[in-house]
Amino acid sequence: MSIRQQIRPVLTLALPLILAELGWMSMGIVDTVMVGHMANPALAISSAALGQVLYNTIAFGIAGILLGLDTYLSQSHGAGRFDEANRWLLHGLILAGGLALTLILIIFCAPVLMMRLPIDHAVLTGSVSFLGALNYGTPALFLYFTLRRYLQAFNHVRPIAVALVTANLINVCGNWLLIYGHSWGSIHIPALGVTGSGLATSFSRCYLALFMVISLWRIERRHRYGLRSMSRHFEPHRIRRLALLGAPAGAQIFVEISIFATVTFLIGFMGRLPLAGHEIALVCASFTFMVPFAISAAAAVRVGQGIGRKAPAEAASAGWAAILLGACVMACFSAVLLLFPRAIASSFTTDSGVITAAIPLLLVAAIFQFFDGLQITATGSLRGAGNTHAGLVVHIVGYWIIGLPIGYLFGFHLHYGAVGLWMGLCVGLMVAGITLTLIWRHTTKKLESANLTHESITTIN
Repeated sequence: MSIRQQIRPVLTLALPLILAELGWMSMGIVDTVMVGHMANPALAISSAALGQVLYNTIAFGIAGILLGLDTYLSQSHGAGRFDEANRWLLHGLILAGGLALTLILIIFCAPVLMMRLPIDHAVLTGSVSFLGALNYGTPALFLYFTLRRYLQAFNHVRPIAVALVTANLINVCGNWLLIYGHSWGSIHIPALGVTGSGLATSFSRCYLALFMVISLWRIERRHRYGLRSMSRHFEPHRIRRLALLGAPAGAQIFVEISIFATVTFLIGFMGRLPLAGHEIALVCASFTFMVPFAISAAAAVRVGQGIGRKAPAEAASAGWAAILLGACVMACFSAVLLLFPRAIASSFTTDSGVITAAIPLLLVAAIFQFFDGLQITATGSLRGAGNTHAGLVVHIVGYWIIGLPIGYLFGFHLHYGAVGLWMGLCVGLMVAGITLTLIWRHTTKKLESANLTHESITTIN
């Protein structure tokens, strides 16, 4: 099957996932817009920014370990082994429970270190409160994340999109009720500010988890995948295999998100206005990133299913189709950010200082969009083939060894401030995008020439 023939099936799987990911990211945008219209927008946005970036860095780094399910579930599905996929789901849920507990404990202890940072005390106080509110939704977040992997591996992606779209409605209502406070007769809801925004997000995540459980129950009734009759026997080796395959994927996500977290905290040393501008630009860049991120998930499934069916040419074409789609859509986003930076920044707040701080960062984000699309779709394709190590190594080198030193040089020594730090991020993404695409090219050659024995179906590195 050619790349052109693979575009449609990849898009069919990816479109609901794109809607879902944009819905997921819309929660962060709504939170930023809502707190951006409080009495002191620079303080409110900065507080939410620090809390969000710390939680997301740790949460998605830890939850990324569960990405190993993409490989095992999609390859089991491609091979027609539903019983095998169900056993992987069971052990994925067990692993998710342990990972969720780990995150809860980390976030609970985080304020001890945070309050020692040389950042505006009022910003840190708001961030700590926001983090505590987010932590209530941690178990639901991990349950949602695990069940989602099963549904998308079995090509049931529509419920994921519906769940996240409707969860946004809950988040909007929750923000409106809890940030500003309201009274109706004897009913009084206090204004909780940024804490209320964190609680609204937690409520939305609980709804997401419940929606996934109900969706999986309904799909099982219709398709009879055998979830009701699957063995409940605990097999420790499956947890070990999931962790070994997923750990590099989780570490890669942590490396990628943590570079943005590090930049956020470095900009925090510069004051409220640069930090608030950075948050707006980061939210926008994260929003556009969700589209190739969803395509990346579709790539992992399609590549994995192709390998499971012992169709290496199909797997290779699916990966290239995803990379092409990701690059094209990010080129379009780049044009939007270049043409309308002021309009975009103004949609978040009316504070002229914050808008002015955000505009140059949006222009830098426009430059790295294309390469961000390359790196994440290539990563998803590699994950479908069982290679979760390449992305980790490339991101460490690209972001931390190359990007961060360049950003620090321009940001602090050459006095470009937040823009200088973002220039370093831009260089790191360029390196990652080009390198991972070349690694996928090498992988496709191995896929096309491989004699897919039983061992090669599990992982091709």
